[in-house]
Amino acid sequence: MERIYLDNAATTPLDDEVIDCMVNVLKFNYGNPSSTHSLGQEAKTILEEVRRKIADSLRVTPGEIVFTSCGTESNNMIIKSAVNYLGVERIITSALEHKCVAETCLEMKKLKGVELVYLRPDSNGDFDLKKLEEVLKSSDKKTLVTLMHANNEIGNILDIEKVANLCKENNTLFHSDTVQTMAHLDLDFSKIPVDFASCSAHKFHGPKGSGFAFVRKSSGLKGIITGGPQERSLRAGTENVTGIAGLGKAWEISQDKMEDYKNHIQEIKNYTIQQLKERIAGVKFNGRSADESSLYTVLNLLLPYKNPLIGLQLDMKGIAISQGSACSSGAAKPSMVLMSVLSEDDLENSTPVRVSFSHFTKKSEIDAFINALEEIGQQFVIEKADSLHR
Repeated sequence: MERIYLDNAATTPLDDEVIDCMVNVLKFNYGNPSSTHSLGQEAKTILEEVRRKIADSLRVTPGEIVFTSCGTESNNMIIKSAVNYLGVERIITSALEHKCVAETCLEMKKLKGVELVYLRPDSNGDFDLKKLEEVLKSSDKKTLVTLMHANNEIGNILDIEKVANLCKENNTLFHSDTVQTMAHLDLDFSKIPVDFASCSAHKFHGPKGSGFAFVRKSSGLKGIITGGPQERSLRAGTENVTGIAGLGKAWEISQDKMEDYKNHIQEIKNYTIQQLKERIAGVKFNGRSADESSLYTVLNLLLPYKNPLIGLQLDMKGIAISQGSACSSGAAKPSMVLMSVLSEDDLENSTPVRVSFSHFTKKSEIDAFINALEEIGQQFVIEKADSLHR
């Protein structure tokens, strides 16, 4: 059975060039980068070359790139350290954030007494930035704003430059979870005064277990994993040289081919929207995911019937999709994101499905996906009618 992968927002397949790069490092660059001998220094050189490559792309200094295991670790480090070491007493966030941000904020409230203020999105998943400005001006407490750049479920893109400038004007720290946009959008942190950001390599065809945090050098942030001077003492522990090399290769490819990849994926997404509208009667789209202004890799649709098993049924046909975000898999109720933007009627009588694309996605795979949706929908209607007649 041919397998069709439409869950790229959860993770992406490794690029062949990334695999070759990592295998080469595993074979020949096994030194500890903290060692002073030549094998150690060769490994250290790999780390610093990747760090410089990323810093150049983001228009920052290499010392502001801190290697971590993933976006979750980066987000945890930034939020916890901001509270523990920078004196943050208030966090402004939203119900649309990734669980690693949401749960870390709640932990800081529980353990440190931090005040949490939630911005409420409208039915499209957008925020009123005038309301954010009002909230920023409403307290003298040291404040951190944490709002993701692009939502991993509905694809809405936040104007992080505008938010960053609002925060700067109000002497407020700003952290953005940029996991879904790093290496997919061109980010210039010399123009966007964000204080902190995060990245996971596996979102752009790099390896799992490798990522980084951007930490503005003027912020004064300190590490929460202690025990050594690695990563400018912001993240102790022997660096994952192989994973970082894979991150660097995936980053390089994504930067070089960003426009080509974006054009292909946007074409695939537009084709998917068109085919869904033509062939699935009553289909809707959640948030801004079907708009040109949304993140081009993500599409969140609402099927006009209740079928909580649709993910499993598609999987049995060899098609991988998501009914939420990967971190919410197996949950018995809709995610907080969907509960924030959908009506009670939609939640009760419809089925949300997320499909997400990469440059590997083909139109023929979209055709197979929509054929499968039609088959499942027709069968579902027949079975429901039969049950009503019994």
